[in-house]
Amino acid sequence: MSERGCVITGWGTALPPTVVTNTDLVSMLDTSDEWIVARSGVRTRRAATGPFVSPAPDLRPPGGLGTTATLAIEAGRQALVAAATEPAEIDFLLLCTTTPDQVMPGTSSVVAGALGITGGAVDLNAACAGFTYGLITAAGMLSTGARKVLLIGAETMTRTLNWEDRTNAFLFGDGAGALVLEAVSGPGSLLGWDAGVDGSLVNLLYVDHGEGMIMRGQEVFRRAVRAAVDSASAALQQAKVEASDIALFVPHQANQRIMEAIAERLGIAHNRIASVIEWTGNTSSASIPLALVDAIGHGRLHAGDAVLFVGFGAGMTWASVVWRW
Repeated sequence: MSERGCVITGWGTALPPTVVTNTDLVSMLDTSDEWIVARSGVRTRRAATGPFVSPAPDLRPPGGLGTTATLAIEAGRQALVAAATEPAEIDFLLLCTTTPDQVMPGTSSVVAGALGITGGAVDLNAACAGFTYGLITAAGMLSTGARKVLLIGAETMTRTLNWEDRTNAFLFGDGAGALVLEAVSGPGSLLGWDAGVDGSLVNLLYVDHGEGMIMRGQEVFRRAVRAAVDSASAALQQAKVEASDIALFVPHQANQRIMEAIAERLGIAHNRIASVIEWTGNTSSASIPLALVDAIGHGRLHAGDAVLFVGFGAGMTWASVVWRW
């Protein structure tokens, strides 16, 4: 088989309309705007569910942006339009999510049906590392015969939260981002990657069925920075790219302090970080595409730029990708 690579040809995002400010959380969480900003960088987030959203009897498609599926559908539709791609051309839909709408079927089936995709479709749950796992998986599919893959990260994190837990409820928001990836002859844009998991750390961050999130924040911070730096370094080494050559660093938007700590340890200037956490919060597997599309919209990427994607999250999972724009 001749060498096949892939490129990104389209992108899109979706955010629910409800904006939740830090001030909205003050009385509920016994906190302050200053405390939240200092510890996370978050000022607002979008909510599709939770106490700030008026309930509706049915928010499944074609309802509003109130489910993981509806957010994914909107972001995916935008990406298809941007790539000038018809749904029938998509060979596989990868939906990265840790908040599926049902136990079964996979939310990817609902999204595929709404978009008119009849190629394969599957949910991928690697928590906040999901989108980087998905990017690696999509590239592998395209290298072995697939023509086009729709990769979506979509989350409704607000329905996993314990709204009385001031240690983490303020961090999270809802949203979706999507990319269309296409196969090309030759090496393509993927230069290097790394992925891993440490299952002994499952108890640091988890959500049981019917329960709210449990997160041991300080330990997650410490472990996440270490794992992200090691993973990024491995991907850079495989790509034969120096950290100083990275034009844009697109990390999972977990916490502004974590993102900056990773950048510092890698030797990447803060002004090269793509960050949207101030107004989206932590959107888990949706956060990397949301940050990427925002950077594209602000003209921060140019042909030939080296991009570093780093995801890390519950599991504990991590994955990094070096990409040539």
